Amino acid sequence: MNLYKNVEILKNENYLIFILILFSALIRIPAVIILGDTFLENEWGVLLYNLINHNTLSQQQFGNFLLPNLWLPPLYAYFIYILSFSGFENQNLVLLILFSQVFLSSISVVFFYKINRFFFPQMMSFCSSLIFSIFPIYLYASSQISSASLAIFLIVFFYYFFLKITKEDKFLYILLFSITSGLLILTRREFIAIVVLTSIYLFLFFKKPAKDILLILLISTITISPYLIRNYITFDKIIIHSGFGYNLWQGNNPNSKVEGSEVIHKDFQSLIDKISKDKFYRINEDKIYIKEATKNIKENPIRYLILYLKKFFSYIFFDLNSTQPNYYNPFHFLPILLIAITSSFGIFLSNKKSYHLNYLILIYIFYITLIPIFAIQPRYKLYIIPLQIIFTFVFVNFIKEKYFSNK
Repeated sequence: MNLYKNVEILKNENYLIFILILFSALIRIPAVIILGDTFLENEWGVLLYNLINHNTLSQQQFGNFLLPNLWLPPLYAYFIYILSFSGFENQNLVLLILFSQVFLSSISVVFFYKINRFFFPQMMSFCSSLIFSIFPIYLYASSQISSASLAIFLIVFFYYFFLKITKEDKFLYILLFSITSGLLILTRREFIAIVVLTSIYLFLFFKKPAKDILLILLISTITISPYLIRNYITFDKIIIHSGFGYNLWQGNNPNSKVEGSEVIHKDFQSLIDKISKDKFYRINEDKIYIKEATKNIKENPIRYLILYLKKFFSYIFFDLNSTQPNYYNPFHFLPILLIAITSSFGIFLSNKKSYHLNYLILIYIFYITLIPIFAIQPRYKLYIIPLQIIFTFVFVNFIKEKYFSNK
């Protein structure tokens, strides 16, 4: 009788969601305590300091001149800035940020479950979400002062509301999808292209009316408009992000490996040193990086094509020559390798199954072809892990239906 009751409880979706939230939060608390950052360092510490003390978003300064930020996507800086209003300082503020990320990650797991329910039975969706929750690189991200947890939170929401607006014609879902799109543009550069690509996909394959597509683009633009206005006032032009050139050069210079390289030779450094130290510094610097990266590729196209293919393989599977600490730790390396292999089978099986799965394949292809143009850092894997887990369970579901279903 007790066994029967336990089975019935597990069929209750609200109970499963509660388990996912509780489990995801509890498993992250030890990660924060043991592995968590203890100080606001590097770029995020500088950005927060200048927001608090100078009321400006700036990562670099020349003398007394604070260079307006155009390099780092701004949303995470404003996220930790808002948390600083709590009155916590130093290590207490860091803990508040990290536990806020634990909360965001736990909510992300629940909405990942809801995404899975579009494709899989209840218990399979639950298992998929548990794997997402405990995936080592995602678990570790919650313990670090990094925009990764916030980005994954928004990305999962983005996929969820995409699926909702394809199923239900409600303004609320369009509104939430559009706001999430705008916030993602302020978090990840590539989402400028993804939002446009998604809008086209909705129009062509789900026959969403043009007014809905325009509404999505309009609300997304309104969401990012405060930052756009700030940049227009500051730089006299409409611009969201800079840094494309630097990222391109980092992945395509004579010292670049899969992870890229920041080593600058003397002649190139002299060009950077000559840039005027004014508000247009980042824009002009980025132009030099674009020019240098383009020159490198043109002078040795075979080398950079081979390097691109190595990065392509590394992004999907793993880096054969990583120098990152603990990269080949089995708890990191083996899950990444396993999910890469099983998801590849799932993608093959997903083809032509539905417009929804084909959309996820499209986004996956976008990531694995775009990111290798630049450098591949281990944390970039996070942005395709949710997709790889879904495709893995397409494969699992295929095996279950083919070999284990009751006939």
